Amino acid sequence: MTTGYRMIARTHGGPEVIEREDFEVPSPGPGEVLIETEAVGLNFIDTYYRKGLYADPLPISLGSESVGRIVALGEGVSGFSIGELVGTTHAGGAYATHRLIAATKAMRIPEAIAPEIAAAVMLKGLTACYLAEDTFPAEKGHVALVHSAAGGVGSLLVPWLLDRGVTVIAHSGSAEKAAQVPGEHSLHCDFNDLPEAVREITGGEMCHVVYDGVGAASWSVSLASLRRRGLMVTYGNASGPVPPLPPLDLMKAGSIYLTRPTLADYIATPDQLATNAKKLFERIAAGILKPHIGQTFRLEQAAEAHRALESRATTGSTVLIP
Repeated sequence: MTTGYRMIARTHGGPEVIEREDFEVPSPGPGEVLIETEAVGLNFIDTYYRKGLYADPLPISLGSESVGRIVALGEGVSGFSIGELVGTTHAGGAYATHRLIAATKAMRIPEAIAPEIAAAVMLKGLTACYLAEDTFPAEKGHVALVHSAAGGVGSLLVPWLLDRGVTVIAHSGSAEKAAQVPGEHSLHCDFNDLPEAVREITGGEMCHVVYDGVGAASWSVSLASLRRRGLMVTYGNASGPVPPLPPLDLMKAGSIYLTRPTLADYIATPDQLATNAKKLFERIAAGILKPHIGQTFRLEQAAEAHRALESRATTGSTVLIP
C-alpha cells in the first residue's frame, strides 16, 4: 500500500492549526479517479474553511484546487486514461500527495499548460470567467471596478474584462501591486478615497458593476462607487464577511442590485465545467491571460503560505508543491 500525506486542521483557528497527517493511499471507488498530485492552488476559500467561516466537519482536509496525473481509475469511469493530466476545483482534500476525485468533477489539462500554471489558474480563472461572462455579461460601454486587481482572481479578471471592451477601474493595495495591473486606470488609493477617484474617472457616472472579493473592509466604498441600479458582486471575504445588510441600504445607494455568487453554481454539470474550462484555457493560449505565479511553497509549508496570503504579502497566484 502506498503512503502519502495531507495537510489538515483538527480545529478552527489561525494558520498554526494546520498540521501534516500521513495516510494510506486508497483505491478509487465507482466513478472516481485517483491522482498523484503535482501542484496545488492556494485560495482565500481555503482560509475560510480553516477559520470556520464556511462549515465543514472537523478534521478539515484542506484545499480545493489541485492538478495531478491519473494513477488509477474506478469502476465505470470512461473517457480518461492512466497518466492523463487532470485538475479539479472541488472542495476538500487538495492539500495532499494523492487525491480521489469524482470523474464528473475532473477537467482535462492541455499538455501545453504546465501543472503549476493550471493549479494557479483553475479556480481563479473559472471564477473570472463566470464573473465577467455570466454574473454580469460585461461588454464595451460598461464600467467595472475590480478590487484586489493584482491578486489571484483580479489579475485574471482585469484582462478578461479588457478583452471584452470594458472600461476597468482597478484597485490594489499598494503602488507596487498597481504597477503590475494592465489598463488605463490602476489605482492604489485608500479605500475612503476610492469613490471620489471613480467619480473623476467616470465624469460622475460611476460604475455599472463592482467586483468585490475583499468583503467587510471595502463594502461601503463599493456601494458608493456604483451608479443607480448598478450591480454589486460580492464574491469573497478576504477582510472578513460583510455585516448583516438591511435591504433599505441598497435602496438608499441607488436601487442597487446585489448578488453573492459561488463558482460551484456555474460549473454544476460536466458540460458547464468543460465549456468554462475551454474558455479559460483558450484565453491562456491566446495570450489574453498571462498567469503569474508570484510565489511557491512546499506543501508542508501550508501554514506559512496562509499567513502570506492573509497579510496581503502575495502577488498573483500562490502554488504549493508536494
